[in-house]
Amino acid sequence: MGRCALLAGLLVGLLLAGLPAAAAGPLTAADIERQYRSGETRLAVQQLDQALAQRPDDAPLRFLQAVLASESGQTAQAARLLERMTEEFPELPEPYNNLAVLQAAGGQLDRARSLLETALRLDPAYRTAHENLGDVFVRLAQRAYESATGPRSGPLLQTKLRLARDLAALR
Repeated sequence: MGRCALLAGLLVGLLLAGLPAAAAGPLTAADIERQYRSGETRLAVQQLDQALAQRPDDAPLRFLQAVLASESGQTAQAARLLERMTEEFPELPEPYNNLAVLQAAGGQLDRARSLLETALRLDPAYRTAHENLGDVFVRLAQRAYESATGPRSGPLLQTKLRLARDLAALR
């Protein structure tokens, strides 16, 4: 799911456009993200903190905070922020998707599957969540095939395991 985590970060601008803002303000999540991506990371984080202090219920700002935490290697913090978003904004599929990416990266494949299924119930056309769910299914298949191998494993099982590993390596 490494590719999916990168994809989630790259698509944050698109995702933010679909999230409802709690209140209009002079600085949007998209503005702060552009600043962050242009290399002004410290200033962008300061402005994000200020904007969140003024508008703590602004979903796009909160989502951006979680994405930036994830991208800066603070995955536990990102997971906490996304988990909280799923509780406070249960109608938004993006936090479920991004939390699933973090869960899958940590080996929590069953939890990731459940989160992605929730995201897809909320938005059946959410292509990134469909792709991420496919990646999780491949890793679940790999895990199942590995559990089935043994001294009496036949060539068909070995072929399936090799294909699952090859697919999982494409990320």
